[in-house]
Amino acid sequence: MPRRTKGSLEREVRTVLTAASQPLTPGQVRDALGGDLAYTTVLTVLSRLFEKGEVARETLGRGYAYTAPYDAAELAARRMALMLDDEADREAVLTRFVHGLQPDDEQLLRGLLSQ
Repeated sequence: MPRRTKGSLEREVRTVLTAASQPLTPGQVRDALGGDLAYTTVLTVLSRLFEKGEVARETLGRGYAYTAPYDAAELAARRMALMLDDEADREAVLTRFVHGLQPDDEQLLRGLLSQ
């Protein structure tokens, strides 16, 4: 089995949780992913996603069941906001971000800001 790219397992886990209609246990996530992942691997990924604030969990018996409280767009927006909050010079970061946008994205951003 080829090695996964960095972050791909986390994305796959979030996709499974987002598609689920109810909270899932680590075993259910592993089953939904298919393949031959170890239970402990899935549990580690879920724990890391929880620590990052990207998934929520609730107590279920002696363990946890997990949900994805954010869709992909909201998660990306939250990450961008957190990164911006970590920078001392917000103006410089935003300026460089805007200057790096493709023309269509810049036009979309201008439209959103004018609303």
